[in-house]
Amino acid sequence: MKIHHSLANYHSDRPTVVTIGTFDGVHLGHKEILNKLISTAKKNNLDSVILTFFPHPRMVLQNDSTIKLINTIKEREAIFSKTPLNHLIIHPFTTQFSRLTALEFVRDILVHKLHAKKIIIGYDHRFGRNRNANIDDLRDFGKTYNFEVEEISAKEQDKVTISSTKIRKALKEGDMEKANSYLGYPFMLNGTIVRGKGLGKTINYPTANLHIEEEYKIIPKNGVYLVQSVLENKPTYGLMSIGTNPTVDGTTRTIETFFLETNSDLYNKKLQIELLAKIREEEKFDSLEALQMAIKGDEAFARDYLQKLHAK
Repeated sequence: MKIHHSLANYHSDRPTVVTIGTFDGVHLGHKEILNKLISTAKKNNLDSVILTFFPHPRMVLQNDSTIKLINTIKEREAIFSKTPLNHLIIHPFTTQFSRLTALEFVRDILVHKLHAKKIIIGYDHRFGRNRNANIDDLRDFGKTYNFEVEEISAKEQDKVTISSTKIRKALKEGDMEKANSYLGYPFMLNGTIVRGKGLGKTINYPTANLHIEEEYKIIPKNGVYLVQSVLENKPTYGLMSIGTNPTVDGTTRTIETFFLETNSDLYNKKLQIELLAKIREEEKFDSLEALQMAIKGDEAFARDYLQKLHAK
């Protein structure tokens, strides 16, 4: 798969089948649309193209800094790269781009730039300046510019919307098993390991503090989670604490992971950590000794969970 970080970087004369969307989460609902795109491409000797935008249009048009996404744009790239998709185009969304008329978008981008022969689109998709064009307008353009339009049914589209909503709700509730069941893969956090206050070392549970650069990335509910990562080329499990360290009257939200079996120096390393299950809520303990005992219980839970998981 080729990744293009702008329409200007896309250079191909091959005819294409195109779908357009945010694809946040790239979950099981999206996978059905992706499978339809790829099978259509193979059947008709076309290149498969996903056209998506970043930043999210709401961030630009509504200046909405509160929007939280299931994936960072880099995570989305990584997930798509594991599929047979031919091209992923991530075009910068700007106010200027939003002012393109429906005609300009179809003629200049879909037809002249992408050489689209087929477009797979949702029944409720709207495009062009002020989002004033719909799928019927796209079909009319298709007659003029010689491309077909295939509609993603209301049932399929609702599945995508409902799945995204349920994933976000599950993450806010800390229900990782439910979120992962809709995603079709473990929810992930990507960032750089930075130095913390060293509290974990004082109670024999040294932690790796994960700093996530992208402020728009959704973070699950505060609590303790069973997680996995790859350290020194092998799967490693751990306990992740998301919260403010209330036992020592902390105020800053941190993401700290104690890995069950590693002595690696992780400072400044970039890690992907996948969340498997929630162990318990965040708690304020009366002492560091009580916190240490709770973490021992978390560790026992994690090892028992993993033993059962691997016995399946």
